[in-house]
Amino acid sequence: MTTVAWFHCFAGIAGDMALSALVDAGADLDDVLSIVRRVPVQGWTVEVEPVLRNGLAATHVDVRCQETPIVRTYSHIRGLLAEARLPARVLDRSSAVFARLADAEGRLHRRSPAHVHFHEVGALDAIVDVVGVCAALEVLGVDTVTASAVATGTGMIRSAHGVLPNPPPAVVELLRGAPLHGVDVPVELTTPTGAAILAALSSGFGPIPDMTVTATGFGAGTRTLEHLPNVTQVVLGTAASDIEAGGQTVVEVAANVDDVTGETLAHAVAALFDAGALDAWVTPVLMKKGRPGHVVSALADDGVVAQVVATLMAETGTLGVRGRRVERWVAQRSAATVDIGGLPVRVKVSPGRVKAEHDDAARAARLSGLPAREVARPAEDAWRAQGEPWSDDPA
Repeated sequence: MTTVAWFHCFAGIAGDMALSALVDAGADLDDVLSIVRRVPVQGWTVEVEPVLRNGLAATHVDVRCQETPIVRTYSHIRGLLAEARLPARVLDRSSAVFARLADAEGRLHRRSPAHVHFHEVGALDAIVDVVGVCAALEVLGVDTVTASAVATGTGMIRSAHGVLPNPPPAVVELLRGAPLHGVDVPVELTTPTGAAILAALSSGFGPIPDMTVTATGFGAGTRTLEHLPNVTQVVLGTAASDIEAGGQTVVEVAANVDDVTGETLAHAVAALFDAGALDAWVTPVLMKKGRPGHVVSALADDGVVAQVVATLMAETGTLGVRGRRVERWVAQRSAATVDIGGLPVRVKVSPGRVKAEHDDAARAARLSGLPAREVARPAEDAWRAQGEPWSDDPA
């Protein structure tokens, strides 16, 4: 059976809140910490306490660290993870989280991801939080992670880069394409670490998926908010079928167009993905009066349908969009990250197949000066060379 974890981010998410929620849901803390301690960093301890947030019982895992002037780069953290001899899925998931952080920070600061300097997210507590979340998922046997729409705060916040808008630019960049909603609270509800965990590990965003619930937990943040319980909820369960996200209900939207160029159609498809579409495609058709045309279609979760429809109308100039609810089945898959010439490239792995993520391969190709196909193929070969055949057994 496929074990699913759904993070309910009605008050946002942070690394410590995600870890706390998983511990509250039943992840044995000793087992989790025994994995985290494999990472060769010192000077941290963990304290756990039961708390109440607006009357709601929750767990708060407090990672306490000695102050240090060390500012770690992505390459440094990647080396620590490689040295740690983590379980394969914990290593893949942890690496993916930091790769997404490096990619987002690199775009924001115009630096190569390999040379990005982490500040808050490179601190000891962030490393413990990220590896701890991935270890807790492994202890609980979680195969698939999904999440709700994500709440963010308002106002301004202080960071290592100075005063920044809330939500932080890194959060917005990491959750591009995910459904966000603002809450009128002048607090950083969603942190870059929490956003990176969702961006790297979540297979989708929307309502709770079809599952048989087996456990739930609430992870508390440090603050107590006046009108909102400052917690992240996680719901654990077994999927309705052994097919990942089996029977997921999504909305298919489509528009017929006969007066746009091929370049416009290509741009429209890319824009639909940026707007949060799960898939998008173009189909040639013969329209009234024998005119050739195209149907531009997209699949979207309920939470992003409005913005996908708005994008479809804006990019194609169509005067109308139709929609219908459909069922979507997705083959079970996992994600991994491999190193190609010092650059992270993610791969999707399913039974009998491994495929490099095109965006990662294209980015690495631009930085290395190689054709994308000469990055994608070595990335797929690198995963195969690890000698870890596909398995749907969480053990």
